[in-house]
Amino acid sequence: MKVYLDNAATTKLDKCVLDEMIPYLTDVYGNASSIHSFGREAQEAVDNARMKIAKLLGATDSEIYFTSGGTESDNWVLNGIAKNYKNKGKHIITTKIEHPAMLNTCAKLEKEGYSITYLDVNKEGIIELSSLENAVREDTILVSVMFANNEIGSIQPIEKIGAFCKEKGILFHTDAVQAATSIRIDLNKFNIDMLSMSAHKFNGPKGVGLLYIRNGINIASFINGGHQERNYRAGTTNTPAIVGMAKALEITYKNMEENNKKILKLRDYFVDKILENIPDCKINGSKNNRLLGNVNIGFDYVKGESMVIALDLKGIAVSSGSACVAGSSEPSYVIAALGGKKEDSENSVRFSIGKDNTIEEIDYTIEVLIKLVSKMREVSSLFKIIKGGTLEV
Repeated sequence: MKVYLDNAATTKLDKCVLDEMIPYLTDVYGNASSIHSFGREAQEAVDNARMKIAKLLGATDSEIYFTSGGTESDNWVLNGIAKNYKNKGKHIITTKIEHPAMLNTCAKLEKEGYSITYLDVNKEGIIELSSLENAVREDTILVSVMFANNEIGSIQPIEKIGAFCKEKGILFHTDAVQAATSIRIDLNKFNIDMLSMSAHKFNGPKGVGLLYIRNGINIASFINGGHQERNYRAGTTNTPAIVGMAKALEITYKNMEENNKKILKLRDYFVDKILENIPDCKINGSKNNRLLGNVNIGFDYVKGESMVIALDLKGIAVSSGSACVAGSSEPSYVIAALGGKKEDSENSVRFSIGKDNTIEEIDYTIEVLIKLVSKMREVSSLFKIIKGGTLEV
């Protein structure tokens, strides 16, 4: 059996989304920037997709800008706000568990003379509002806190953060790439000024995302060239992908309640069985305040990377962290930020359940996990020292 439990990395393209895209890959192939009928037809499809997405998010179409994905959107926010607001201040607040797209760009800005405050999180992976309040300075120009973490699924108090930033007159951005698949986002309710999304996280195509920018925000353009995206983001318009993203978001929102119920049932069943049958393991992050499909488990005495490889050989696809840091020999900085043992950041595995997973797949994964953990611990020198080589099942 082949089981895909890495939906946090990417999701399967929905068949209905593909059907929506195909005409713009074949018959309606004009460049949306061209003024002839072929181009106008493509541009009309882009305009309709923009309006559809804006309506779903509670925005206006003039506030939606298409990008290549979450990484580009995050980069645009940081660089664009830093450049155009530097006369007001050069202080930015974020968290220690942001996506690498945020953290690496912040590191670059620090080298350019900007001051970055990285907020700590508690043992559940959630910031304390008091720490945000204490971090604000007169020269603070931006607060960026991800909606939900990509590794441990912890959901931040976005509504409270947005209200605080609005009260203080500070711009607020959230990376909602992971949250979009299971949380209905209301931009006005949450007082969000800018928001990043990526289509491939909710069964849309790869290589397309968006940045919501509230009207009136003075952000610098990101890619120079042509006039696309109202002169803010040049480059040939990816019409098929944009059409696909709009359809994927529409389907996601339409079926969200039904899918969430299914995913939550599978997740709770999976967690209960693992904790019942495998000793010396724990769930990383919040038990309840997390993305429904996210299960990040630390298995004592077992390296997470080794577990990922072993599960793959059994046909089960999982991850030991974010897909964007896969291949790195460094332990998870997200798990380390929770304040546990050093080993916790090395022995964790992320299982991310999606709408297409079945109870049969979950049962198979549980069966394989029980055997694998037992076998891998038997050859662990640390396990032998601490447990005397005897697994207490």
